[in-house]
Amino acid sequence: MSMYKVTNPATGEVLEEFPTATDAEITGAIDRAHQGYLAWRERPVAERAALVKRAAELFAERADELAAIITTEMGKRIAESKGELGIVVDIFSYYADNAEKLLADEALPIRGGEATIRKSPIGVLLGIMPWNFPYYQVARFAAPNLVLGNTILLKHAPSCPRSSAAIEALLRDAGLPADAYINVYATNEQVADIIADPRVQGVSLTGSERAGAAVAAEAGKHLKKVVLELGGSDPMIILDTADIDRMVKIATRSRLGNTGQACNAPKRMIVMSDIHDAFVDKLVASFQGFTPGDPADPATTLAPLSSQGAADRLIEQIDAAVAQGATVRAGGRRIEGPGAYVEPTVLTGVEPGTRAYAEELFGPVAMVFKAESEDEAVELANDTPFGLGSGVFSADPERARRVGERIEAGMVFINQAGGSQADLPFGGVKRSGVGRELGPLGIEEFMNKKVIK
Repeated sequence: MSMYKVTNPATGEVLEEFPTATDAEITGAIDRAHQGYLAWRERPVAERAALVKRAAELFAERADELAAIITTEMGKRIAESKGELGIVVDIFSYYADNAEKLLADEALPIRGGEATIRKSPIGVLLGIMPWNFPYYQVARFAAPNLVLGNTILLKHAPSCPRSSAAIEALLRDAGLPADAYINVYATNEQVADIIADPRVQGVSLTGSERAGAAVAAEAGKHLKKVVLELGGSDPMIILDTADIDRMVKIATRSRLGNTGQACNAPKRMIVMSDIHDAFVDKLVASFQGFTPGDPADPATTLAPLSSQGAADRLIEQIDAAVAQGATVRAGGRRIEGPGAYVEPTVLTGVEPGTRAYAEELFGPVAMVFKAESEDEAVELANDTPFGLGSGVFSADPERARRVGERIEAGMVFINQAGGSQADLPFGGVKRSGVGRELGPLGIEEFMNKKVIK
């Protein structure tokens, strides 16, 4: 049985299986990607950018068809699937439109004269991508590196074989050379072989801490550059508000988007004590207003998790939190039936030293904490192994900014829920990973910043 298969998480039905690559196919793919690199890097930047721009146009044209694939594969609500295609179009367009500027030589004044920094590609890259945003995650890695002149071997999540094949086909149709971007249905053992190959210059992984640590160990052994976008347990600090209903709406929308399966969703709500109880009561009511349904139906408000395994893991984490003293204020249970549905859940009383306090809960679960002061709010926000994003809310933007500057995270959003946009760098610190994607920083990770003097 192949590890790559389409299982509809709304029904549990296996719809299609894809054969895993043979070792010979993997070797052939590396050969092709390397030969492809030798030619692709010689193409003028404007030519590479034009093909990446054409890919953006095709993502827009095929949005409905591509959205339907991931709604079936990983259970995303159809409106969110279409929304994901929107940012994919933005990312491919951003790197195509800004290629000349982002890759222009940089003059560096130095003592006694001047040097030039020439921005060059480095070679074949391996991308290891997750199931939660099957197109967007690939776009963040592929678009800048294709514009730069690197070539790509892409190993997608085993549950996303249709969407990964669709991306490869689209890039071919956009006119990219067949050996500039190659989709591989590789095993974990084959991934290690790819990383070890001297022609492969770097690896980018978005996924769990465990997967990141394993890939980083392989890459370190072979002196390969890594970019790791890992988990998050982002704080949303509410210092004060004139409108609790609005805060609850922001908290609900940002926490339950993609059924809570986003690394940069606010997972820990840290609320000042004077508004804490009212916030919790309203958040509970808001979370209880979601009903499960077919994610392909636009009327559905609660989609399944990506798999039965994901639902089982989340329930196990919720049960462990309760066993260690947390209180379930809403939800907390599996929803009966064949799909991987879990009730939107609100937890309070999660204490330091417990599992839930330190872990990422990857699903529709919000933990709410009470803070007596700004200092306590910052201390709670930073008391986590993760450091991806964060949000700070206050009627006084200066107060929010002052508190935000004290948070140990790669991204701080003032009076807004953390999102993602093509021209804004994305990434974290601590156990949330290393490196940045998107914006001007995203194209520099696998770049030879060659000094010419």
